[in-house]
Amino acid sequence: MSSALDQVFVHLKGWLLSFIVGEPNWVVQIVSSLINIVALLAVFLTLFALISVLERKILARMQNRYGPNRVGPFGLFQPIADGIKMLIKEDIVPARADKVVHFLAPVILAAVAILTLGVIPYGRNMTPFRIDGGILFFFAVGSTTELAVFMAGWASNNKFSMLGAMRAIAQMFSYELPLIIAVLPVVMVVGSLMPDRIVAAQGEYTLGIVPRWFVFTPWGAATFLLFFVSGLVESNRTPFDVPEGESEIVAGHMTEYSGFKYATFFMAEYLGMFSVSGLAVTLFLGGWNAPAGVLEIIPSYVWFFLKLSALLFVYIWLRATLPRTRVDQMMNVAWKFMLPMAFTCIIAAAVWHYAGRGLRGWLWSLFVIVVVYAALSILLDTRRKFARRVYRFAE
Repeated sequence: MSSALDQVFVHLKGWLLSFIVGEPNWVVQIVSSLINIVALLAVFLTLFALISVLERKILARMQNRYGPNRVGPFGLFQPIADGIKMLIKEDIVPARADKVVHFLAPVILAAVAILTLGVIPYGRNMTPFRIDGGILFFFAVGSTTELAVFMAGWASNNKFSMLGAMRAIAQMFSYELPLIIAVLPVVMVVGSLMPDRIVAAQGEYTLGIVPRWFVFTPWGAATFLLFFVSGLVESNRTPFDVPEGESEIVAGHMTEYSGFKYATFFMAEYLGMFSVSGLAVTLFLGGWNAPAGVLEIIPSYVWFFLKLSALLFVYIWLRATLPRTRVDQMMNVAWKFMLPMAFTCIIAAAVWHYAGRGLRGWLWSLFVIVVVYAALSILLDTRRKFARRVYRFAE
């Protein structure tokens, strides 16, 4: 692979820093951080604008209707029109609301989402902020989301907002446990909390063709599914968009928001979706590594964003396909199924490791997961609880 093409953005940053050669080290570090921040915002705000119109077009195609097609060629300027509309809309704050907290809630939510994007490796030598405990930092900062949602619901001084915030916090706390526990098998197997080392551990190929990504192991596949579903809930995406149930509680914790504050909530949701999907790519799908050794001629950052785009497409696909779940069903799945399965994946990963990481370990790991899955299915009696409902009307 051409090193110049793969490292073009790294060389560009080095060229920009060459203008401040001779300055104190702290000045260089500040300028380097600012370059990383500007690049991160430019990439993901552009991706946010693009995905906002692509999602509507993909949903329209799946549901056999028209999507945005009026503003610009093929409706591609629709995000610009939406942004202008949100900017010029009146910002209404309830008279009895806590105005300071009401203002800070969407700002904190967006800031948290942007911070989590900073520790993900987007390509070879392309981690914006390389931290030894990068995975720990991701979840430590991401947990602030619950505080921002509660701030929005409480500061609005509205029963619907407060109810929506409580529902959001309940589901976020419930699904953060399997989300974090699903990361532990990868951290245990690699022996590091650095995202770069986790990607490097998946950089080998069997016979130079088949990648050794963790998703191709039994424990990795099960953990990836648990992580992906938990990420759906954390991002408040369909079918788990219970806090924003329009038919039940207007718009949840965002009921009393309008104008650009509402747009900030909308943007934070998408940035959170990008960060969770990016972490899933890093942990289970090989990060920026190519799917085959012969394909390493393609730049590493291209592979990362192709994998990220595939996961984002699945998010949209699920939104077009599935109805919203009930709150009790969602909480039952979290505590009674996903949490035990997450702990099972830790045991399965340990079995895979100590059995030699070969075929024998693969089979024993699969055996552990299948046994626990079958036992949970019997104990929870899923056929009865999720059977088709028969409605009877009074004569």
